[in-house]
Amino acid sequence: MAESDGATRLWGGRFAGGPAEALARLSVSVQFDWRLAPYDLLASRAHARVLAGAGLLDPDELGQILAALDDLDSACAAGQFRPVIEDEDVHTALERGLLERLGALGGKLRAGRSRNDQVATDLRLYLRDHARGLAVAMVELADALTEQAARNVDTPAPGLTHVQHAQPVTFGHWLLAHVHPLLRDLDRLRDWDARAAISPLGSGALAGSSLPLDPAAVAKELGFTAPAANSMDAVADRDFVAEFLFVTALIGVHLSRLGEEVVLWTSTEFGWVELDDAFATGSSIMPQKKNADIAELARGKSGRLVGGLVAVLTMLKGLPLTYDRDMQEDKEPAFDAIETLGLLLPALAGMISTMTVRVDRLTEAAPVGFSLATEVADWLVRRGVPFREAHEITGQLVALCSVRGCELEDLTDDDLKTVSGHLDPSVREVLSVQSALASRTTPGSTGPGPVADQLALVQHRLDSWREWAVEKVVPR
Repeated sequence: MAESDGATRLWGGRFAGGPAEALARLSVSVQFDWRLAPYDLLASRAHARVLAGAGLLDPDELGQILAALDDLDSACAAGQFRPVIEDEDVHTALERGLLERLGALGGKLRAGRSRNDQVATDLRLYLRDHARGLAVAMVELADALTEQAARNVDTPAPGLTHVQHAQPVTFGHWLLAHVHPLLRDLDRLRDWDARAAISPLGSGALAGSSLPLDPAAVAKELGFTAPAANSMDAVADRDFVAEFLFVTALIGVHLSRLGEEVVLWTSTEFGWVELDDAFATGSSIMPQKKNADIAELARGKSGRLVGGLVAVLTMLKGLPLTYDRDMQEDKEPAFDAIETLGLLLPALAGMISTMTVRVDRLTEAAPVGFSLATEVADWLVRRGVPFREAHEITGQLVALCSVRGCELEDLTDDDLKTVSGHLDPSVREVLSVQSALASRTTPGSTGPGPVADQLALVQHRLDSWREWAVEKVVPR
């Protein structure tokens, strides 16, 4: 039956007329799902070969269809073929392009598949492909942090808890503490990819197909590990989107924490780091300002990444099997997450790689705020004093210093004896930042030796990630 409005809709045979304008405007998704076009064409090539294998296309028809798909792919890439306002979605637009090239023969490709399994396949292909791009950018940021850490393996810094001076650490250790979350994020991406590597194509609308198709062959050609085991689950499942958005949201949280620290480090009050002019901004009214806008945007954009995850989880909650049009809302948050991180990660990498660490300011700040108090308590423990008592004695020393407005190393021998008979002048051996850092020799601690070992381990892990990040799972 001919379409009454001249559109190429993939449905309509039982309808006397076209949809109302309000429905059409609400339903249209091609403005954002057009980016799936290359992946839809990949799946169409695989589907055409399966139809030929089932005897539903002869060799000449297969050749014509594959040639038309290649031509359409090139036209899409060059911008010569674009969706029009009448196209409901990417699938409709591409079928229009195929019909323009092949006429009625183009309609044979629709046999044995539905937009339900098409879009589930396309989105998996798209996300698996772009996950590698995110991994590349994450490795670049981790490299920038690691390179700065390598230059600051023994740079003292005041470690903080509750944003209060706590114990001395090395700044290299601190920088590497931001690398490890990125490594875990990369682990999560790879774990996600293994679960997402299932092909829905061949599931049809929900029940599979009565045609003699070969879902395993399609899965292999498209870089999946296996076809879906249940056709209903295959078209209803959006776990792979929700999980992807969880990973990107957590990446956003980690970038936000890094951003917050850079904001603090570059403040006048801290002054530990200075940003390169190319990665900072100024004020339209205050000429002296140098703002860490990239770090602030890292904090701000984490909100939209978390919001995308919440939106998809909320959309999925309570949906009956199998496909529901609600699922149209799965794509924009995923696309937005990729675009957001695609902008943010390179900017952060550039900011970190070019920033100047003020070693003098860090070294000066490291002992301030009684950060060596724990060294005194540990010194007492090594003398056989129970830690509970050692903690009390050291607290009394700090209280005395607070009253006098001095640091621990400024106390006299008589002051030490007055506080506790356990204290003697030899305690001064631990009242230096250098001795505190040198004493941290256990694996994973902040001493220069363990940090150097940690640095080598991190660099090795990043080298292994470089290989995975550039791996092409989607055939071209």
